[in-house]
Amino acid sequence: MNSKITALRVLLVASSALLPLAAHAQEATQLPPVEADAANAPDNVGTAPVTGRELSRSDIKRRQNSTSDTADLLRQLPGVSANSGGGFSSMPVVRGLTEQRLRITVDGSPIDFACPNDMNSPLSYTVPQTIQSIKVVPGVAPVSMGGVNIGGVIAVESAGPRFATDGGTLASGEVSAFYRSNGDGFGGSAQLTIANANLSATYTGSYTEAQQYKAGGNLGRVRSTEYAKTDHALALAMQSDAGLFRLKGGYHFSPYEGFANQAMDMVSNKSWFLNAGYDGEFDWGSVKFTADYRDTDHEMNFLEDKLPGSMPMNTEVHTFSTALKLELPVSPRDKLRLGGEYHHQWLNDYWPPVAGNMMMGPNTFVNINAAHRNRISGYAEWEAHWSDRLSSVIGARLDHVAMNTGQVQPYSTTMMNMDDAMAATAFNAVGHGRTDNNWSASALVSYAPAEGVAIELGYAHKARSPNIYERYTWGRGAMSSRMIGWYGDGNGYVGNLNLKPERADTISAAVELKGADDAWALRLSPYYTHVDDYIDAAFVRNLTTMMGMPTPLVQLQFANQKAEFYGVDLSGHIALWNGGKDAGTTLSGSLSWVHGQNLSDKAPLYHQMPLNVKVALDHRQGPVEAGLDLEWVAEKTRVDLTRREPATSAYALVNLRLAYNLGPAKLSVEAENLFDKGYSLPLGGVSLGDYKTTGVLRPVPGRGRSINFGLGISF
Repeated sequence: MNSKITALRVLLVASSALLPLAAHAQEATQLPPVEADAANAPDNVGTAPVTGRELSRSDIKRRQNSTSDTADLLRQLPGVSANSGGGFSSMPVVRGLTEQRLRITVDGSPIDFACPNDMNSPLSYTVPQTIQSIKVVPGVAPVSMGGVNIGGVIAVESAGPRFATDGGTLASGEVSAFYRSNGDGFGGSAQLTIANANLSATYTGSYTEAQQYKAGGNLGRVRSTEYAKTDHALALAMQSDAGLFRLKGGYHFSPYEGFANQAMDMVSNKSWFLNAGYDGEFDWGSVKFTADYRDTDHEMNFLEDKLPGSMPMNTEVHTFSTALKLELPVSPRDKLRLGGEYHHQWLNDYWPPVAGNMMMGPNTFVNINAAHRNRISGYAEWEAHWSDRLSSVIGARLDHVAMNTGQVQPYSTTMMNMDDAMAATAFNAVGHGRTDNNWSASALVSYAPAEGVAIELGYAHKARSPNIYERYTWGRGAMSSRMIGWYGDGNGYVGNLNLKPERADTISAAVELKGADDAWALRLSPYYTHVDDYIDAAFVRNLTTMMGMPTPLVQLQFANQKAEFYGVDLSGHIALWNGGKDAGTTLSGSLSWVHGQNLSDKAPLYHQMPLNVKVALDHRQGPVEAGLDLEWVAEKTRVDLTRREPATSAYALVNLRLAYNLGPAKLSVEAENLFDKGYSLPLGGVSLGDYKTTGVLRPVPGRGRSINFGLGISF
């Protein structure tokens, strides 16, 4: 095993070192990332494959003043929802499959789990104001887009490097600011680029802060929803005859973020990263090499709503990734993609003792001791254009995952901590090393039988190994187990050394019809996914207070089961009026329905979004932009009784948007939840921040009416 890993490491490093020496380099350009699902058919005979969806910069701009949460932006797309977290840390869900089952990259780099509650989710390191685009490819994603996922790929991209084209110096930028009345949220961002014909430097920075928000109707304040964070990055690029070289570094700091549906809050999250990349085009094909490193220090404790008391919990994570991707046009019809990847994650999770507390001391609680999760991967993918109407993408990959961790310890071995003491002894008595070899494959066929018609059929077999917390958490005490879990249900979770990788088989189809000049479009996408060894949770015991009194919470253990997901996404738009380049009215809408079922216990799966419908009316005339958004969500009655998931009622929300363009400046105002509708979030979990104060365990309520203002200036 070690020799194989070492061999591929050497191959990746050696290959990258030889790239600049290639003798037949062509003149470098700004190279886009390889798109395995890019358009294959000319415009006159059909459209691009319709599996993936994308939010463009203009799509993001229309919503960025209403949220600091990138995952919340993705809810615009059919089939995408979000499990509630903190104010900027929701966890995306694609067709019923949660964030832990997705591959999420930011500028091509993966960001790992760094918290037992997933408080610093990958998208929490992004800022809507500085994102250029977000692509979502569900289920049947080409293997070249990444492995160790069964639910699809989310790729967030910043703006690419810009260079001067007239032999002079380019200086450009954008600044923005916003205010939200509900929660007194405010923030701003800045982006500045300076470049000549060969060198480019771009700085991006942002800050956002908000207090606790008020729910709609008479549901009152939602406790533990305050947050603050700042992000800064500097991106450098150089283009020459040898290709495009990129280097980007950044720093993220959040001094606090409340979590309404967790027992803990985040009281500090510091993370810095360094990414490097090379893109080159040669006579024989193209090459892309990337390497990245990220260091994260994460701390949890109680914010004001969960006081009195203290329980410090610290997590340290180091990750390193590198990838080499080749695209070879072997014939006018065929392209071959080859790639190799290496990813290393190191994680330490420990809970310092609390002075004067007999339960949380005198020792440090060692939850995860220097665990690592190393992955080495290789893939091959064949893209063929059989005609100007028919194309296919077929690929396979192998992901070798090796995991291990050290010995653990409880706070003490007294009777008060006996459950944890016995669990630590049992955990330390066995070996912790685990190795998985995960095969994945995908096949997509795209056909454009006529102008304005596109059909895509796809099949994929994907596999995902358990994460570090699923395999290696061990605490059996009521308190220690409740510190584990990213579900927002308040329950306790125990890891399982015997977990197997999840293995999913997905079949999907997509049909898109378009009118001339995109005057109207209709897209229908049914899908089915069957998962063997799905990592769900099995009941262990009911949890009680220290005095033995019953609580509404339970203790669960991660367990392999069987599951299935099926559903349909429907979306479309129609131009109601076309007044030329800067004038028009468009009606758009989407419908999403998913059915998630645990086939082992015959019960509904946790956090499955109910039927939901979105309708938007957008109008533009000269400098004026206006919009009306309607969202309807059905009642949620299919709930996971094992986790005691709450049911939620149906609701409808109305938003109004208005913006005015003043040349380089844009002023916008929005009335979010115009009628101040009171409702509960179907994927919000239970409101533990309120529970400690009120004694009532309710679903997390949604945000009430907010008047949001935004100002952006480009230069």
